[in-house]
Amino acid sequence: MERERSSASSPAAELEPSGDRGFTAAISVLALLPRLYVALAWAREPVWDGHYYDFGARRIAAGLGYSDDIVVAGQTVWHPWCHYPVGYSGFLAGVYRLFGDGPKAATIANAIVGALTVAAVHRLARYATGTTRARIAAALVAASPGLIAYSALLMTEPLAGFGLVCAALAAVHHRERRPLLGAVIAGVVLGLTTLVRPQTLLAIPALVFLFVDTRRVRETLRRALLASGLAGLLCFAVVVPWTVRNCRVMDGCALVSTNAGWNLAIGSFPRATGRFETLRATDGCPIVSGQVQQDRCWMNEGLRWIRSDPKRFASLVPTKLAQTFDHESFPLGYLGEADPRTWTEDRKATGRKWLTLSFRALLAVAPLGLIGWPRRKRLRALAFELASLALVIGLASLAFLRDEGTFWPLALSIPVLAAIPRKTAPNGHGVIGSLAFAVGSVCLTHAVFFGEDRYHVVITPALCVLAACALSVTDEPSPTRVDSTNGAA
Repeated sequence: MERERSSASSPAAELEPSGDRGFTAAISVLALLPRLYVALAWAREPVWDGHYYDFGARRIAAGLGYSDDIVVAGQTVWHPWCHYPVGYSGFLAGVYRLFGDGPKAATIANAIVGALTVAAVHRLARYATGTTRARIAAALVAASPGLIAYSALLMTEPLAGFGLVCAALAAVHHRERRPLLGAVIAGVVLGLTTLVRPQTLLAIPALVFLFVDTRRVRETLRRALLASGLAGLLCFAVVVPWTVRNCRVMDGCALVSTNAGWNLAIGSFPRATGRFETLRATDGCPIVSGQVQQDRCWMNEGLRWIRSDPKRFASLVPTKLAQTFDHESFPLGYLGEADPRTWTEDRKATGRKWLTLSFRALLAVAPLGLIGWPRRKRLRALAFELASLALVIGLASLAFLRDEGTFWPLALSIPVLAAIPRKTAPNGHGVIGSLAFAVGSVCLTHAVFFGEDRYHVVITPALCVLAACALSVTDEPSPTRVDSTNGAA
């Protein structure tokens, strides 16, 4: 196990693990190769939500805005919409304007985003742990079968995950000497990522972990709160122009998109199963005049259903989390829908098996990143970490032994272990806490709305970093400055 080294240098020294950039470049290129193959060989006509993201991108690239055309009294009328978040379509529109909208332009862009995510994870992991473990974290992301397969899918989660990693990297990198710059970059990145995935707003509080110095909590907490607050304001400042656009051209105001009420209704209506189900007008909103009004109607209906039967709503939470964390099958379903002749049922079943196995293995190891191995073998500290280790091993053993494969408690254990204060807890300059917070935000979001396995993709890079940090040796109190030559101690 890699040890964390102490340093006598000034605690105000800037965190800057500038070494190992050659590995960052090399692992990114290696990660790009399989992603490019998938992007070129597996790309087909976009399906499901990908169809709408691509359609919106083409409209934006053509100068028509985020819209479609409808026929009213025999006349074609321009019609704005914002049911889906605009960010991913806006990203693809930029790609189409620069490189054309050929059938593989979007998937190649996805492959590049995937490779850049590997680079960002490696740089972020060097603040969380040592050189070797940071390399392992990057390699896990580079080799993730699910993330590689996503290169052929026009879906938002990989781009949103990239944004979360970049925001965290900006915050921790500039924490000591240039916290204002770190807050500005993190805020802007989170704002852009919110336009891709509105739940990103839940990540703003996690910035406190990255801006505070755990060796000088009292001295740096105020700075951390101010920097996080500034980042939050800038995040909203990036989103506000889009909100103003919605207020101006839609039938009402919507912060980013109009699917929050829709999703709440799917997770609470009488036919709710814990996963996606198609809403019908007969379920509660038969008369609607526009997208915003429809979303508000479903929001009101969802809240009414929850109030009328809170026990049933609560009983669906385990199923929602199971749909989110117990398997990984969405990429194969998407590919099979886009190209059923190539992706036969047998081939899809085999693919689902390997994707699920790799994700379950990652999820089984990731909680160990919250368990420290104290250098000083104090009985109380050691007993707690051993108890935590036994809990994680027990949950993982039960999950693998059960036929249904109940893995979601392992995901839930990550924010729970991170929330327990103790001197031996791994800190990694706040990176570990922020990543655990991100996992917790996904658990909370999909416990309320509904679960699908694609929603865990946004935190797969975080799980890779936590897995690489498993059972690291810690000091009491928490970690010290990063060694600029050899990486995080």
